[in-house]
Amino acid sequence: MRSRSSPRRRIPPAARAGVKSGDYITHIDGKLIYGDSLDEAVGKMRGKPGSKITLGLVRPGRDKPLEVTMMREIIVQKPVKWEVRGDVGYININTFSENTGADTRAAIMAIDKSLGHRPLGYVVDLRENGGGLLTQAIEVSDAFLDHGEIVSQRGREKTDIERYYAKPGDDAHGLPVVVLTDPGTASASEIVAGALQDHHRALIMGERSFGKGSVQTVLQLGPETALRLTTARYFTPSGRSVQEGGIEPDIKVPQLTDPDYKSRPVFREADLRKHLINEVKADNAVLEEDTKTDPRFSQTPDQLKKQGIDDFQLYYALKTVARLGGPVQVAAATKPRPVKPDPTDTTKAPAK
Repeated sequence: MRSRSSPRRRIPPAARAGVKSGDYITHIDGKLIYGDSLDEAVGKMRGKPGSKITLGLVRPGRDKPLEVTMMREIIVQKPVKWEVRGDVGYININTFSENTGADTRAAIMAIDKSLGHRPLGYVVDLRENGGGLLTQAIEVSDAFLDHGEIVSQRGREKTDIERYYAKPGDDAHGLPVVVLTDPGTASASEIVAGALQDHHRALIMGERSFGKGSVQTVLQLGPETALRLTTARYFTPSGRSVQEGGIEPDIKVPQLTDPDYKSRPVFREADLRKHLINEVKADNAVLEEDTKTDPRFSQTPDQLKKQGIDDFQLYYALKTVARLGGPVQVAAATKPRPVKPDPTDTTKAPAK
């Protein structure tokens, strides 16, 4: 297996076609799917790899429906993917499943081996990562930390506190780290971003995260029924609750390559009915400072496309890390780099 040396190969067909989180699918190949169950709709979307499918979409904030066409592919969902850009390592973490922590450490090792030396730094992409297992969020954070608290879990009583700490040893060798976040970065992803931000171990870049900082406990009531009860909240090492307010990036960078980034509605935890209120209210009017008129971000999607940039936030993050290596590294980091075979399939991550 080879690392993802091309951003096109790394992106699923729907994302390449322009489907966004929050879109409503109304038609499949021209046929209305109203009244169908989820399983029925999914069954209609499945088909032979290489065949075409056209989806009709309704996107909040747009007056007219959209229609996108894509080629079906076999999607192999891997929790962690990596590639090398110039001398910068790029690690995309899309979920926190059973082996995400070990896969992240293995990706760091693979980047080192691919380059033949340590990189200038790493970009860790947590965009559209809705979270997963707390244990794996702790392991991923631990891969970049060598001491200190990662997260605490606090209940109603002052005595109901559990704290989780990093173990000695930084797999990333203390090199610079940029973490990308957006409104789809939630829960376990926010634990990682908050821990690395509070320890000044990483620069958080992109957009404010979702704001899901509550802990649910599932109580089994019978063979087929259960009750999910909110029992605690997550807090970052400095004592911040991400509930409702989310993680605010150190550097706000809009996704300029999305033509509708200025007008597309954004939904977070605070927009949900009956969401859990944070006792410390964040001033969102201040948090959401306008980057849309920032002269650094004045280029249009067409201008960026002509430059070969299809993911502006990733481009900006790579350039930020590569700037430490000078202009040559900046140019190299923004283009895919041919790499050797990926050793992550055979190399075990070091135990901590």
